[in-house]
Amino acid sequence: MSARPVLRWLWSIRPERQHLRADVIAGVPGAISSVPNGMASAALIGVNPIHGLYASFAGPVAGGFATSSQLMVVTTTTAAALAAGSALEGVDAADRPQALLLLTIIAGLVMIAAGVARLGRYTRFVSHSVMTGFLTGISVNILLSQLPGLTGAYAAGELAVAKAVDLVFHPARIDVPSLLAGLAALGILIGLSRTRLAAVSALVALAVPTAGLVIAGAGSVTLVRDTGEIPRGIPLPQLPDLGQLSFPLVTGALAVAAIILVQGSGVAEAAPNRDGTPSNANRDFVAQGIGSVAAGFFRGQPVGGSLGQTALNRTVGGRTRWAAICSGLWMIVILVACSRVIGLVAMPTLAAVLVYAAAKSLRPGAFMAILRTGPTSQIAVVTTFCATLFLPVSAAVGIGVSLSLLLQLNQEAMDLKVVQLTPVVGGRWTEHAAPEKLPSYQATVLDVYGSLLYAGSRTLRVRLPDPAGAEAPTVVLRLRGRTAVGATFVKVMADYAAALNAVGGRLYLSGVDHAVAELLRRTERPDLTEPIGVFEATELLGESTGQALREAEAWAVRRRPL
Repeated sequence: MSARPVLRWLWSIRPERQHLRADVIAGVPGAISSVPNGMASAALIGVNPIHGLYASFAGPVAGGFATSSQLMVVTTTTAAALAAGSALEGVDAADRPQALLLLTIIAGLVMIAAGVARLGRYTRFVSHSVMTGFLTGISVNILLSQLPGLTGAYAAGELAVAKAVDLVFHPARIDVPSLLAGLAALGILIGLSRTRLAAVSALVALAVPTAGLVIAGAGSVTLVRDTGEIPRGIPLPQLPDLGQLSFPLVTGALAVAAIILVQGSGVAEAAPNRDGTPSNANRDFVAQGIGSVAAGFFRGQPVGGSLGQTALNRTVGGRTRWAAICSGLWMIVILVACSRVIGLVAMPTLAAVLVYAAAKSLRPGAFMAILRTGPTSQIAVVTTFCATLFLPVSAAVGIGVSLSLLLQLNQEAMDLKVVQLTPVVGGRWTEHAAPEKLPSYQATVLDVYGSLLYAGSRTLRVRLPDPAGAEAPTVVLRLRGRTAVGATFVKVMADYAAALNAVGGRLYLSGVDHAVAELLRRTERPDLTEPIGVFEATELLGESTGQALREAEAWAVRRRPL
């Protein structure tokens, strides 16, 4: 194998001297903001917040080398964390860190496989309505699930909605110091959101209320160190425990991978490369997978393209991929120097960070706009939203993907339209509504708008003019631009040709692609007294349709009684 591709890749990712200083500086606020975000994401999964910090150094470094979107930051995201937490819900707390390691690696391998298989183009099949319903449900789920942590109260229930309702009916469980710390953190986040300190607002929201609790001596508030030991320094790579492998873990990893890949596509669109080079969805798939595999081996959680961190990277002056890589390297410095301080952070402040992020990601205007567009979009957005609230995330993802495909097929079938073409002087054609019945001893030229695959072909059969009752009718069906047809279309055409033959008529197909013409000739039905007339497309538009029309008219004339 030639070493040239490897050398070209190494040359393409080298640090650029004129941008290196800006990238190193831009990595500092990226690393600082990753501290509260990473810890909060890990808390959302239900593991020690240190796992989020491990992912926040491994993901940006490993993923940053491979992304085609140079400013994309591959790090923790709340949506992926919620999906991971849902997948690990039935795992004992003692086994959850090992299960998380395995889930993260599996999700990363799935993303790498998706990129190698060039599945990036299929993300566009997830409809906007489904994606909006899913992301809105994710945001509401996160917001409701963090209310007990924000208030320091115990809440019963398997679902986030149930826990929120239980908390509302048992307000006496609320711990006042925890609630005050959480509200203070929210106030700081809101107050600093439009100032120059917005990039470090989450860090300030963790530090100030925590310091106030230490001064006040509020011992009832849960701290990060209460959830488990906070190791000093950076972790050593660790192999997964395959004994944790289970079917729910695998399906959960698939759901995590699907969420990350769809979100990552949006990040690439929002952060185009400064040098004008286009991003490659498949390469970004692989990069996010590499980031997750690396995070898993370093005991982190799943990572993907983060819209918030990528936007911050651009805002603080990141120029190349090394800004994201440097943010991961700066995180290593933070882990080495500040591990003891991390353990003192109050858990209600982490819940406040998640509540604020979830509230910011809510887009009620977009949700309401979809509800005003029509029944199909209404069904999609409401169904996906409810599935995300009341079902495991893996099930909600499956429903969303399936619903997108069903809506796509249904829309293609319903949008199919058959029109009649009539030739006029000058070689041009006029378009009219297709007749319901075919006239006797005449040729009718038809054209089709819409997909002819699967359900579209069956819809076509319903909308073709009925030959029953006519004598020797001929039909020319224009197929210009159709480069592929399926078995359903072939059967529909054969059945329609048989119906025309039964009344002495004949079917002609014009503008047919050469490969489609060969397929039709191979699959001609032997019971047809006259085969289907096939006229292949030429470079001159309308030429093959004109030829088919002349032959169809000649057929009808020969059978007209004297």
